[in-house]
Amino acid sequence: MEAPNTKPYHLPQDAVWFITGCSSGIGQALAQHITKTSNRLVATARKLSALSSLPTNERILKLELDVTSIPSTEAAPQATVEKFGRIDVVVNNAGYTLVGDTEGAEDQESRAVLDTNFWGMVDVTKRVLGIMRDVNPKTGQQGGVILNMSSMGGWSGYPGGSFYHASKFAMEGWTEAVAKELPASWNRVKTNYATSSLKYMAKRHPAYADPSYPTNVSLAYMTSEEGRRFWSEPNDLAVAIHLIVSRGQRIPIRVPLGPDSWGMIAKDLEDTKKDLDELKEISLSVGDPKQLETINFLK
Repeated sequence: MEAPNTKPYHLPQDAVWFITGCSSGIGQALAQHITKTSNRLVATARKLSALSSLPTNERILKLELDVTSIPSTEAAPQATVEKFGRIDVVVNNAGYTLVGDTEGAEDQESRAVLDTNFWGMVDVTKRVLGIMRDVNPKTGQQGGVILNMSSMGGWSGYPGGSFYHASKFAMEGWTEAVAKELPASWNRVKTNYATSSLKYMAKRHPAYADPSYPTNVSLAYMTSEEGRRFWSEPNDLAVAIHLIVSRGQRIPIRVPLGPDSWGMIAKDLEDTKKDLDELKEISLSVGDPKQLETINFLK
């Protein structure tokens, strides 16, 4: 078996895809794309009625799934195993964006975005890991792929989205740690992608009403036709996601999709490298320089 993120993953022709948040956007587009392949699909949403755009046949299983409900995150993967015998690819896509002034955010809406974007992903992943490790081999298929849908917001923070960024930063850190802690013999991969679904905070704080303030500038860009003109279409992302998993090559921990994602991460890396070089002498003056040798096990 193969170590995560170091060797190719070969997707079986009849692979079983388990996708959360298929009612719209990327989840819906990816689900529709999978129906056109030889793969099998488990499409989930909070309500079955939201999955009516997908065809009905023996290769497709439609399930209700509320990722904030523990019983629901246990029942849906189990129903998948009962139907198809295994799970090869999981796409943790369910999530949304909460925007507004941090100081004016209400506790309930702030915690809710973490419950869905982060804890929902965690609960689904933890249940599926055991299936990929213990159940999949019984069907002759080793391991699997877990795709956690992040965004540029999991790499850089922007005004107006502090709780959304918190959820995606948490996802990124959790995903990277789990990908590195799984034994190589289990053949697991974790990858982050981009998604968008927007919710406004219930109230705006009056102290942040000035249109020139950073949050308002950011929101103006997000809601303007000009700002959205070059955004990627869900169908394009669906094709790219399927290609990355099915091409039979190594899947990195992070895969930015879209020129904006790639460009922002590249710029951030350049800026970070500049800061590191500028302060290298001060940084290395703290403690013993031999400390550098003690972290070789992380390479």
